[in-house]
Amino acid sequence: MKTIDKIPSSKIGRATNIIKTGVKVGGNYISHYSKKLVNSKQSRTSLDENNAKDIYEGITKMKGSVLKVAQMLSMEKNLIPQAYANEFAQAQFSVPPLSAPLVNKTFRKYFGKSPNDVFDRFDKDSIRAASMGQVHKASLNNTELAVKIQYPGVAESISSDLALVKPFAVKLFNLKGKDSEKFFQEVESKLIEETDYEQELKQSLFVKKSCSHLPHLVFPEYYSELSGKKILTMSWINGVHLSEFAESNKNQHLSNKIGQVLWDFYMYQMHELRQVQADPHPGNFLLTDDNQLGVIDFGCIKEITDDFYTPYFHLTDHEILNDPVKFHKLLLKLEILHENDPSKELTFFTEMFHEMLTLFSLPFQSEKFDFGQSGFLNDLAELGNKYSQSSELRKYNGNRGSKHLLYMNRTFFGLYSLLNQINAEVSINSYKKLLINK
Repeated sequence: MKTIDKIPSSKIGRATNIIKTGVKVGGNYISHYSKKLVNSKQSRTSLDENNAKDIYEGITKMKGSVLKVAQMLSMEKNLIPQAYANEFAQAQFSVPPLSAPLVNKTFRKYFGKSPNDVFDRFDKDSIRAASMGQVHKASLNNTELAVKIQYPGVAESISSDLALVKPFAVKLFNLKGKDSEKFFQEVESKLIEETDYEQELKQSLFVKKSCSHLPHLVFPEYYSELSGKKILTMSWINGVHLSEFAESNKNQHLSNKIGQVLWDFYMYQMHELRQVQADPHPGNFLLTDDNQLGVIDFGCIKEITDDFYTPYFHLTDHEILNDPVKFHKLLLKLEILHENDPSKELTFFTEMFHEMLTLFSLPFQSEKFDFGQSGFLNDLAELGNKYSQSSELRKYNGNRGSKHLLYMNRTFFGLYSLLNQINAEVSINSYKKLLINK
C-alpha cells in the first residue's frame, strides 16, 4: 500500500485539499451528464462510485476528523448511497499509512526519542492505519507490543475540519436552526477526546478493571511509561479482526458465543457502568487464537446520564411504545418532540418515530434474537431509506432529539451491524446476571 509522506495541517492546506477533491467530483458530474445526453438511461451508479473513490482518496490524505466522519457514515449504510458506504468502510482499519520517515519524525516530536531508542524492536511498517492514528508492532524485554501513534496535526484541525464538513452534513441530515449546533459540538467534543491518548489510557484501564470478570473477554496490558498524549503503548493481542472472522467462519456455535460476549459486554457497559465504548466497528475487536474476544480501543467513550438513560431504555418496552400518552411524554423528554410543534409536524414525527422505534427495539421483545438470519438489518435499512427520501420530512426540521441520541444510536446500530456480520443469535437478557446494581 502506498504510504503518505506529508499530511496537510494548516487550515489553508486542508481547505485546499477539499477544493481539489471538489473539482474532481465536479468533473465526474460533467462527464456523467454529458453521457446522459447521449443515453438517457445512463445509470447513476458509476457516478456514485467515481465520486466515492475521489472523495475517499482526498480525505485519506488529510487523515483526522474528516476521515473519522467518513468512517461513521460507512456504518450508517441507510443514510448514504452504497458506493460511498463501501468506499468509506476502508476508514475503519485500512487506509494509506504514514511513511517510515514521517513516523520517526512524529515519534520524536511527541516522545522526544526515536522508536528505536525506546524499544528493542520497532517495525517501521504499520500493522493498522485508521482515521486518527496508526499502529506499529514492537517489542521490549521479550514482550510483544502494539504502539499507536497519532497522526500529526489531527487534534489541532478538528474544529476547522468540521467547519468544512458541516455544509454537507446539514444538507444530508436536513438540519435547520440554531439547535443543530448541539450535534456538531457533541461530535467535536468526542473527536477531541479521541485525540487525547492520556485520557484514552485512563478510560481503557477503567473499562478493563470494571469488566475483567466478564467471561471470554480479553483486554491488553497498558504501559503508561511508554505512553503519552499522542502515543499509546499496549500489549499485543494475537487474533483477527471481526470482519475477517465473519468472512471465513463456518462454526455457528462460535458465532453465537462471540456474539453473546459482544452483546453482554455492551449491555453491561450501558446498564452497569452507564458509559459505553461508542465506536463498535470491526477494527476495534479481535477474535483471539483461543476464541476469546479482544477489545483494543477505548478512545471514544459515551457517558449515559440518568435523565437520558431512563426515557431512552423505556422505549424498548412495547407496552410503553404502544401507550400514546406515555410514548408522547418520552419523546418530549428526549427532545424528539417539542411542546410548540405544529399539529401536522407533531403527528408526522410521532408516527415516524413510533415506526422506527418499534423496529429498532425488536431484539428486546424476545428471549433470543437472531441478528444474522432475521432480515432485521435489511428492514432497518429500508425504513431509513424510506424516510431519507421522504419529501414530507424535508419540509420539516430534521434537527430532532437530545444530543445524546447521536452516539447512543450510533453505538446500537454499530452493535447490530457487528452481530449481523458474524451471523450471531444471542440471549437478550443474559447480561442481567452479570449486573451488580440489579
